[in-house]
Amino acid sequence: MAEIKDEKPQRRRLYQPPVRIQFKKKEQAIPQIPMTSMPDIVFMLLLFFMVATVFKEVTGLPVVLPFARQIEKLPGKHNIAYIYIDHNQQIAVDDQLLACDQLAEVMAQKQRENPRLVVSLKVDREVGMGLVSDVQQQLRKAGVLRICYSAHYREELDR
Repeated sequence: MAEIKDEKPQRRRLYQPPVRIQFKKKEQAIPQIPMTSMPDIVFMLLLFFMVATVFKEVTGLPVVLPFARQIEKLPGKHNIAYIYIDHNQQIAVDDQLLACDQLAEVMAQKQRENPRLVVSLKVDREVGMGLVSDVQQQLRKAGVLRICYSAHYREELDR
């Protein structure tokens, strides 16, 4: 038969959790912006804006300007509306073809939007004075009285 050992009853102990471990706090990190990639980012932004930017260029009609002995440059290009009249007697205002009788309405609208407006007339040298006079009358009707005539500079004119 099996031997029975005489064992003393073991005393039960209450459960005790293990001793808490204390962790050391790390040093406080100072927040910084990393500057190592900043030149790369600036260069890419510069390249993007150089490629994506489109400058508006007013092309107008092909006009051969007359010559003049004395010319003055217009100050700046911000308050200027260009009117082109080519040798076929077509009239264009800032790249928009118009009939002569529509000119007063369009220029009156531009004058309301910008009271400091200056009109630069670029008239082909083959255009007769009658059409230029009609354009001037339309501008007068619109209340646009600041007009400049464009020409190329030549010191001595052939007479």
